[in-house]
Amino acid sequence: MSAPVTDPREVAFDVMSAVRTREVYVNLLLPTLLDGLTDRDAALATELTHNTIRHQGTYDAIIDKVATGTVHPAVRDALRLGAHQLLAMRVPPHAAVDTTVNLVRRRIGHKPVGFTNAVLRKIGQKDLGMWINEVTTGLSRLDALAVRYSHPKWVVEALEQAVGADQLEDLLEADNIPPYVTLVARPGLVDPRSLPGESGRLSPYARVMTGGGDPGFVPAVRDGRAGVQDEGSQMVAITTAEAPIEGYDTHWLDLAAGPGGKAALLGALAAQRGATLVANEMQPHRADLVRQSVKALKNVEVTVHDGRNGPWEEESFDRVLLDAPCTGLGALRRRPEARWRRKPGDVPALAALQRELLSRALELVRPGGVVGYATCSPLPAETRAVVDAVLADRTDVTLESEHHWWPHTDGTDAMYLALLRRA
Repeated sequence: MSAPVTDPREVAFDVMSAVRTREVYVNLLLPTLLDGLTDRDAALATELTHNTIRHQGTYDAIIDKVATGTVHPAVRDALRLGAHQLLAMRVPPHAAVDTTVNLVRRRIGHKPVGFTNAVLRKIGQKDLGMWINEVTTGLSRLDALAVRYSHPKWVVEALEQAVGADQLEDLLEADNIPPYVTLVARPGLVDPRSLPGESGRLSPYARVMTGGGDPGFVPAVRDGRAGVQDEGSQMVAITTAEAPIEGYDTHWLDLAAGPGGKAALLGALAAQRGATLVANEMQPHRADLVRQSVKALKNVEVTVHDGRNGPWEEESFDRVLLDAPCTGLGALRRRPEARWRRKPGDVPALAALQRELLSRALELVRPGGVVGYATCSPLPAETRAVVDAVLADRTDVTLESEHHWWPHTDGTDAMYLALLRRA
């Protein structure tokens, strides 16, 4: 059994390599590699990993400006780490270069050591602003924005369609600001004021941990009375629960509930009204996460079905939330690898699935009931275009309201919610 890695730079390098070669998720892999590190080194490993991946588009443009020939992928990972230390951290230049060279020697071999040393010394001759001006000179507006803010160009184009040119740069900049951990106090189970942090901007149940800290040490989080949940995600559940309904309002459904944050908040709100919630998830391992999230609630049933053809009778629910599978491009602040992993070709297949699930949700809600259609994506192809396509085939459903929450205006992930009412 190999010894645990105790160098924070090597931890960051290992995570970056795994993201590139095995498509792992940073938020799942990185915590497993921090156990043997001091608090200070764990913080350094986290900073290096998240922000190097987040800004790698900018660093790649700089590396390609300096390097000659093809750069081996593993060497490029190391150069990105070195560039981040040189251009965005208070690491002394000689230390940034020397530690990266030593990393290459240990993990890749002696052959690329001289190349790594030469490239990083050239990068260290200018600051980040100077480099960005140099590598964006002569580019088109969108190409330059893609390099400056480290987003794939196709994502920049899609975000401009969502928010317009006037807000685009603010959104791109906000995508690169690491968010604070936000807690949710599940109503009826815990008072928000008993949780650490400051009151949220939007949700009455939110507490923002601006002072840092590990939410796993909060007793209410451990026993399920509270959870970690972005404020935009909280607002999706709250807004769906608060939509007025005439008559009975006792049977609720979360059609695609994994990993369970919205289901837990929705279930807590339902419990206060004497309602029950079916929290359905297609993937068994994600259904286990839902069960963990709702463990403090007695009114939630977790089921495992494909939401498009589950065993429920039509018109059997008063409220349905469909938090649809999507590209997740609204959560780029939290998921640094997502912007590089998603491709334009992912969108049509996801949009087709979203249309099928929304059609099913509308069949399951009773006349007079409401469906909340949500995505953690601001892309028009996954939001209003899906709603319009489904409504075009129905005369018994109306779009009652649309809601957007944004990183640059609300301090949340980019969330979309459409409230649809069955006539």
